Amino acid sequence: MRSFVMSAVSAAAALSATALHAEPLKIGIIESLSGAQTSTGRLYANAVKYGVGRINEAGGFNGEPVTVTEYDNAGGSPEAADKFRQAVADGVDIIFQGASSAIAGQLTEDVRKHNIRNPGKEVIFINLGGEAMELTGDKCQFYHFRYTTTAPMRVNALVGAMKESGDLGDKIYSINQNYSWGQDMQAAVEAAAAEAGYTVVDEVLHDVNKIQDFAPFVARIRSAGPDTVFTGNWSNDLLLLMKAAGDAGLDVTFATAFLDQPGNIANAGKTALGHYIANNYDNAATDGEFAESYKTATGHYPIFVEGHTAFALGALQQALGTVDFGGGDIDVTKIALALENTTYESPIGPISVRKEDHQTIRPVVVSKVVENPKYPADGTNMGFETVKVIPGEQAISPVQDSCKMERPAE
Repeated sequence: MRSFVMSAVSAAAALSATALHAEPLKIGIIESLSGAQTSTGRLYANAVKYGVGRINEAGGFNGEPVTVTEYDNAGGSPEAADKFRQAVADGVDIIFQGASSAIAGQLTEDVRKHNIRNPGKEVIFINLGGEAMELTGDKCQFYHFRYTTTAPMRVNALVGAMKESGDLGDKIYSINQNYSWGQDMQAAVEAAAAEAGYTVVDEVLHDVNKIQDFAPFVARIRSAGPDTVFTGNWSNDLLLLMKAAGDAGLDVTFATAFLDQPGNIANAGKTALGHYIANNYDNAATDGEFAESYKTATGHYPIFVEGHTAFALGALQQALGTVDFGGGDIDVTKIALALENTTYESPIGPISVRKEDHQTIRPVVVSKVVENPKYPADGTNMGFETVKVIPGEQAISPVQDSCKMERPAE
């Protein structure tokens, strides 16, 4: 009897120890938290932490709260590589990053190499903002998920909606940053020209986040006489372009990807009225329930990249609800497979993952700047009004031939 009691006590102690030492899911945010991209990087980080908070409010995962650690890549690819190594040493299971396709390119390659060398200790990369085509093209890989759009998705949405509204015109100017994302934007503008019936009167690729005065670029735009200027610029390159356009009173319509970045509307002033954006999310396109919930949790309505970042975490939460590791080791391959089979109902429509390349199939919202909107921007009386929401199945571009994804054995 004594032996039985001791065995029972030992078993109970073992179970208690397991419960006390369940394996937590560890998330790392490798983001631009200093330097020129800080404002964008901080918004990504804030929204990731909001989403993790929702997961933990619902009970966490694997018997423990999900943990979050921030790593500052200082806006550079070499720094991001260093921070990835640190995150791996810390046991991070999933990394999130959004500001810069160049950094996303570095991280997806780091993840790919790590996972090849460390079977059973894989890491997932959830890409929130790196939109370069190569990331779901020749760099596509199973452990990378892109929870944002691509240049053709944004450009095609803008062209269609603006043409329907009579705001496109037939003379187009293209100005973009000279790296993979900006080059993709320029190519997408060129590719849409024939069907849309416009002519690209001039195009410019410029250095990334190095130009302090865009006045010469604005003068060149004015000289070309376009009806619409397409730009994929973001961070300081968009803020300063908008400021220069506003200072010069440039009378053209801008078709953008990131006009809702804080500061752009204020910098452009009244010249921003009528400008367009194609985006992953717009508060004005919803019933407001998510916006109010986010404001309650964070003190402000979701802006810029925060909305679609929160939805990526919502999709992860939904996926986690379908796997159970019983408090034991985290198997990120099973989490990745669960993400592949998750359809998240966002406030603007369903978001799912295309298995062939891990590009999300997601709605694209086209909006334009108006006066007296429901959600004012930058402390002005201007903000965004929804023009059209393009459903995900219509918005997505075909799988690129260059994507040759190798899948794990199932």
